[in-house]
Amino acid sequence: MKTPKPHHLIYGTLKDYITGEELTDTDDERIRQSLSRMMVEEKGYKKENLQPRRKIESLFTSNFVTSTIELSVSRKNREFMIIRYGPGSLVSRERSAIAAARILNPEYRIPLAVVTNGRDAELLDTRSSKILAHGLESIPDYNSAGKLIEKLEFLSPPTAIQKERELRILNAFDLERCCF
Repeated sequence: MKTPKPHHLIYGTLKDYITGEELTDTDDERIRQSLSRMMVEEKGYKKENLQPRRKIESLFTSNFVTSTIELSVSRKNREFMIIRYGPGSLVSRERSAIAAARILNPEYRIPLAVVTNGRDAELLDTRSSKILAHGLESIPDYNSAGKLIEKLEFLSPPTAIQKERELRILNAFDLERCCF
């Protein structure tokens, strides 16, 4: 079996902006940290409103995949939005972000998802799968989220069959197929 070649430059370690945890310092992690800083320093969220590195695990066709949600965002004690980061095209990340938002919380479907490459973003309605807005400025700030959350629909969790379908989507989209 071949050993995977690393596909990220590693600069050492850095401290997570939200938790203080020591993380591997890569270009992607630096962008994730800048997103966390933006949410606190520009968008007005408290660190307690942000939960980094949430995980969803799936196993289909002998492929075990851990999908990471960069940030889960809460307001008024409800997770109302997730943020997923990935370099490159946003359109290729929309469906997996919607799948993650629909199954991450066991009590309800998270109504909003953001996909971003660190320079651009799309705000997605997870019920309709429609793009609501474009750009990093489209990410709701803390005050807007307080008003927005009253209008959002928190659907009941998916059925077992629906959850399996969303997990299959995450598994297919997040499977790493490189570096050998």
